[in-house]
Amino acid sequence: MTEQSIEQRADNVPVPRITVEAFCLNADLVQSIELAAQDRLMARARMSVNPGGISAAAEAFEERPSPPLVIVEALDGADVLLSQLDRLAEVCDAGTKVMVIGHENDIALYRELMRRGVSEYAVAPLAPREIIAAIAAIYTDAGADKLGQVHAFIGAKGGAGSSTVAHNVAWTIGQRLGADVVVADLDLAFGTAALGFNLEPAQGIAEAIQDIGRLDRVLLERLLARYDDHVSVLAAPARLDRPLEPDPASIEALVEVAKASVPITVLDLPPLWTSWGQRALALADQVVITAEPDLASLRNTKNIVGSLRQSRPNDPPPRLVLNQVGMQKRPEIKPRDFAEATGIEPTAVIPFEAGLFGTAANNGQMIAQVSARSFAAEVFAQTASAITGRKEERRRKGGFGLGGLVRRLRKG
Repeated sequence: MTEQSIEQRADNVPVPRITVEAFCLNADLVQSIELAAQDRLMARARMSVNPGGISAAAEAFEERPSPPLVIVEALDGADVLLSQLDRLAEVCDAGTKVMVIGHENDIALYRELMRRGVSEYAVAPLAPREIIAAIAAIYTDAGADKLGQVHAFIGAKGGAGSSTVAHNVAWTIGQRLGADVVVADLDLAFGTAALGFNLEPAQGIAEAIQDIGRLDRVLLERLLARYDDHVSVLAAPARLDRPLEPDPASIEALVEVAKASVPITVLDLPPLWTSWGQRALALADQVVITAEPDLASLRNTKNIVGSLRQSRPNDPPPRLVLNQVGMQKRPEIKPRDFAEATGIEPTAVIPFEAGLFGTAANNGQMIAQVSARSFAAEVFAQTASAITGRKEERRRKGGFGLGGLVRRLRKG
């Protein structure tokens, strides 16, 4: 129980490399903690669950050192709870943090626990993600900048247009939603982000993942090819002279630096099933699958969704974009049938418009730059808002009003 919700303080923040021991009295809490331990946000932490509450924890740490974080469940009233915590404090090592999960929503009790040095007090029942958020909040600096969002785009098969969707959504996030966004092209051999944005960068993502020990905000900024005030590209080398096989750890380092550096990161993944690609999907805040309305895309989408349910058990399902819908003389699976078979309602259904998309690709432009009033441009705008949770900025003509003056002063 806090004056600011756990979700507001630590939303999708990975837990650091720590050991956590939980002592639980309730079967429902045991299940929630075990599910939390399997979550992608807990990948670096080690968590174990033990029977018993505060007394069991105190007995355990009389015989051995206490871990960095101890979670204890309390069913007793305030007087008994405080007495048990005093005993636990006597046997815990210096630096051990304690999180109490109780069953009383009492602000006076919460304040007393904080006064005694308890790091967090949460009221049961708790969902797995609430437990993770509470742990992350303990290790998150209250004054730290909020981490950015990472959205991974992958095609259900080659040629589905995932990169086109990723680039246009990223451009829309920057231009119409006013957020800074980085497009990280992870199709190292055949990536098209540089072509799509009509850029010729000398370096890019290959340098970022070659030596993860050097990767930080400064290096990332130096490797970015700036497209405009909001959109930057971390381009793929698109060369075949030497094979590049990233280590999953390098992808994790890239995602961590990107989240700390920019509000929105778009990962443009190739339609390959690799260990590093799976790691990128697991680390993303949201996954977007682009599929064509055909049988191969349907099968592969179902397989991807099934795999993501295993690696992201506490996340919502991925978003689905149906692309190239309505191609003449091609038998297609109807969107409603595709949704029924996969269990996911499409976030967007993009019509097949060869002339519009071909012109944009050949000119190194986005769809809205070729035809701002096209249906596809509006679909990309709606998709960008749905994915990021941001609304389009409303721009008023003229710059001499009070609002315009305030905005200019803030930018200056």
